[in-house]
Amino acid sequence: MATVGFIGLGNMGGPMAANLVKAGHAVQGFDLSEDAKARLAEAGGTPCGSAADAVSGAEVVVTMLPAGRHVEAVYLGDAQSGEGGLIAAAAKGTLFIDSSTIDVATARKVAAAAEAAGMGMIDAPVSGGVGGAQAGTLTFMVGGPEAAFDQARPFLDRMGKTIVHAGGAGNGQAAKICNNMILGISMIGVSEAFVLAEKLGLDHQKLFDISSTASGQCWSLTTYCPVPGPVPTSPANRDYQAGFTADMMLKDLKLAQDAANSSGANTPLGAEAAQIYGLFAGEGNGGLDFSGVVKFLRGKR
Repeated sequence: MATVGFIGLGNMGGPMAANLVKAGHAVQGFDLSEDAKARLAEAGGTPCGSAADAVSGAEVVVTMLPAGRHVEAVYLGDAQSGEGGLIAAAAKGTLFIDSSTIDVATARKVAAAAEAAGMGMIDAPVSGGVGGAQAGTLTFMVGGPEAAFDQARPFLDRMGKTIVHAGGAGNGQAAKICNNMILGISMIGVSEAFVLAEKLGLDHQKLFDISSTASGQCWSLTTYCPVPGPVPTSPANRDYQAGFTADMMLKDLKLAQDAANSSGANTPLGAEAAQIYGLFAGEGNGGLDFSGVVKFLRGKR
């Protein structure tokens, strides 16, 4: 078993770290939240006073952070304050696994710095939400060298169910933002269909029974149906209590648009989806599940 440093113990990182503890690894973690560190202690891990303390003596370091600027600062350090980052603090040969969802350019910049310092690194963003993190059934989309992927695989297997090597550094992030652009667009499409069905007097369950077995079938319909009833486990049945928030969807759609603009890709539906989620979140709904966008499309804001 290995010593694992874990930075970022929030709604996703906390359960992921707990699953590594369950697998027998010695997990030493850091988060700005004292409550998050307390939950790690309850799970059997060791809370630390700083990120540098968490990586001390660790063979593997996992990070789950909010945005690219946080990832860059944590790994490379803060030039203004003179504080060093994880790459400087960790022992040579440490394996870094960044499971944050960030922009491709930052992922590649940090990976290049890690490689130059003699570290292995992969970008490994996840899909599956809080439920998947708790159950250890996440999907990992991984970018980085084959050797680093092979080294990371036993740890990813303890936190996820589906592990896909998408190619070189940054390709995990590319896969994640493309996947979530599909998800955001499809959820709006499914929601629009139910709104139209309501106006036409078509019962929710009837539309579901037809479309779930016809050409309209998709994950946003059959697993995460945005109206109550047809899929009892969907957030629609819990007043849109979030599994994946509208704010998080908006973040990923913005990342997709940034990538589209920088690469010259034409993504008009992705752009429209970002605008819709921006309006939905901007009206105070950012903490709701992203499937709650159906309420916005009904005009019930």
